[in-house]
Amino acid sequence: MNVTYRVRGDAASIEARARAIAVEQSVEMPVEAIEDPAVLDGIVGTVEAIAPGGEGVFEVRIGLAVDTTGFEIGQLLNMLFGNSSIQDDVTLQDVDFPAALTAAFAGPRHGLGELRRRVGAEGRALTCSALKPQGMSAADLGRLAGRLARGGLDYIKDDHGLADQRYSPFADRVQACAEAVAAAGGRTRYVPSLSGHLDQLREQAETALAAGIDTVLVAPMILGLPSVHALVREFPALAFMAHPAMAGAARIAPPLLLGKIFRLIGADATVFPNHGGRFGYSPETCRALAAAALDPWADYRATVPVPAGGMTLARTAEMLDFYGRDSMLLIGGNLLSARERLVEEAQAFTDAVRRHSYR
Repeated sequence: MNVTYRVRGDAASIEARARAIAVEQSVEMPVEAIEDPAVLDGIVGTVEAIAPGGEGVFEVRIGLAVDTTGFEIGQLLNMLFGNSSIQDDVTLQDVDFPAALTAAFAGPRHGLGELRRRVGAEGRALTCSALKPQGMSAADLGRLAGRLARGGLDYIKDDHGLADQRYSPFADRVQACAEAVAAAGGRTRYVPSLSGHLDQLREQAETALAAGIDTVLVAPMILGLPSVHALVREFPALAFMAHPAMAGAARIAPPLLLGKIFRLIGADATVFPNHGGRFGYSPETCRALAAAALDPWADYRATVPVPAGGMTLARTAEMLDFYGRDSMLLIGGNLLSARERLVEEAQAFTDAVRRHSYR
């Protein structure tokens, strides 16, 4: 597989630096100490290309043996960026995943089409909001979810900070929110946030299914990519919305991590910071990320891009013009700020999305 890194350096040293990265990400030892021809010819990384990438930056493409990944997501990430992530001059930019590797992963089980079907949103963008702040009781969060559902939103997700805290235990929160959303009478889906180690995640997934829930929120960089991939395989009825928490802690290009890699392990939707919000993503990064989630790839279903992060009702038309109908717009705090007019503001949001999608 071909892996592209962005490397800071100068023209005089970049070839040696590229060779060092190829060795670091493959055998992690002096090549001259290797005697086995099979390792030398088939395992040691190779520098495929070096190209200027801007002032003081180079795009370095390295060939790595796909068999070193074990066809397992944790080892895949280890081979792509395990040691080099500790070296601050390198960013993992992109990967050309070979067919043998994409075939080993399920990709999204449901994707854009099914998330639309579940809420009756054929032909338009989806809407979403978040339950916050943490610290509220399960009962209060349930009442908040009910009000948002009466505003006609498609998906109402837990804030990713909601876990299994004493003030809002997971099972209590799921029951309260699921009942409140169902009582609103629409097709809104409540999306609880899963947290904890793998046994806890499995138990929470079972709790969600028992409550009639078909979509859950996961933070792959917090829970671990292998754990999330295991849940996708073990709970085929659930759709998985991926949250980007901790995604900025490693130097991995967002379109690759939040678009390709999250899609690879089965994310049906991927939340990411929209440009112009409280995070620093550029329009170019956001456009590339949405494309990585949606563009044809292997036989994978499309992952729904979910731009978020300080978005406002006033930007609805702008966001739809930018992302198009194949997206889910997430507005959280701006809606919650409406307080006693929350239902009306949520309805205004859903109406704006429908009106702009079908114009």
